[in-house]
Amino acid sequence: MEAEVKARRFGGSFGVIIPRIVVERERISDGDILKVKIKKVSDLNFMWGRGRDIKKSTDKIMKEIDEGEDD
Repeated sequence: MEAEVKARRFGGSFGVIIPRIVVERERISDGDILKVKIKKVSDLNFMWGRGRDIKKSTDKIMKEIDEGEDD
C-alpha cells in the first residue's frame, strides 16, 4: 500500500506518521517491522511568486526572444 506522508523532526531525526487507514488495512501493530520505500514528492512551492521580480512586459520579453533568434 502507498500513502503520502509528511516528514517531521523528532530531535535530531525525522519520522513519519502512518495514517490510520493504512494501519487498519495493513493490520500494523506496535513493534511490527515495516519496510518503507522513500521517494520525495516534487515541491514547486519555491517557485511561488518568482515572476513578480520581472519588470518587463510580456510583449517586450517576447520581442527580445524573437530578436535573439537571428544570432
